[in-house]
Amino acid sequence: MRAAVLHETGQDKLDVLDDVEAVGFGPGKVRIRVRAAGLCHSDVSAMNGTLPQPAPFVPGHEGAGEILDVGDGVTHLAAGDRVLLCWLPACGTCPACRRGQSHLCLAGFLNAGTPNFRRGDGDVFGFAGTGAFAEEVVVDAGCAVPIPDDVPFDVAALIGCGVTTGLGAALNTADVTAGSSVAVIGCGGVGVSVIQGARLKGAARIVAVDPVASRREAALRFGATEAVAPDALDDTKQRTTGGEGFDYVFEVVGRSATARTAYEATRRGGTLCVVGAGALDDHLRLNMFELFFDEKRILPSLYGGGDVLRGYETAIALWRAGRVDLEHMITHRVPLAEINEALEQMRSGAALRTCVRL
Repeated sequence: MRAAVLHETGQDKLDVLDDVEAVGFGPGKVRIRVRAAGLCHSDVSAMNGTLPQPAPFVPGHEGAGEILDVGDGVTHLAAGDRVLLCWLPACGTCPACRRGQSHLCLAGFLNAGTPNFRRGDGDVFGFAGTGAFAEEVVVDAGCAVPIPDDVPFDVAALIGCGVTTGLGAALNTADVTAGSSVAVIGCGGVGVSVIQGARLKGAARIVAVDPVASRREAALRFGATEAVAPDALDDTKQRTTGGEGFDYVFEVVGRSATARTAYEATRRGGTLCVVGAGALDDHLRLNMFELFFDEKRILPSLYGGGDVLRGYETAIALWRAGRVDLEHMITHRVPLAEINEALEQMRSGAALRTCVRL
């Protein structure tokens, strides 16, 4: 089958091959025909080594498609079912799951160490245990979540990660209060989902911060009340909050420099919500006095900060009701053969989300 493969970490282009095999099918597994996959910046971060991922690997963790076959013991799914890929499935039995924090379950990370593909005699991994940039993928049954017939595959793919992550950060982790002031630093697909979540919660002011003009324009369409370049953030804080700072600031980049900027833009007693996925060796510096004296809440948000399956249901319900706009987040739809062009657009910030057709 066809798949896009990164041979070595640090390469900037993927090799679209037609001799890759999905492996591992058996008890408790499902085989999925991937119909659409979202290109997320986390895929780029895995390619350049910011996020740890063994190579060679097939990127892609936002995906949706149809069940082709189910292994022994899988009773809740059948061939023909429409599903989205969940890259962080919950086991339901570990301490995190029993505490109601299923998004902190590590079962999915353990599965990520097993190759999903083979090419010739060599193993090929799937990013985050999935590998959606392939025509077929074999995953644990818990990674396949049924979706209603009225949800298009490309919309479902985005719900599989970026939309759920961004909405959940505003709705669950930060729990934005009505009438509050919000700043969102980084306005790609996850960032505009944060903006939509803050709007749903009734934020009075939502300032989008991004260096790319097209993304600032898009942020206004998705609910931001103002959009500025990073060098205008300080003036905007002074003008809109009297210099006090914003009630909520979301960092959706994944870098210590922007996290530090977000901290400084947050008012005393306010909330800094860290959504971006960063590198292991990139450290955020805070001194102990400011940490104590400013009493700012620092809240990391992983995959929306709540039950992932519930997050999918919430996103679908809001989309059906017209409360969130997901179709217009997909600014590019390309075939797998054009994946490298889409990667360049992602790196330059020219696209909110690209949907890859398989």
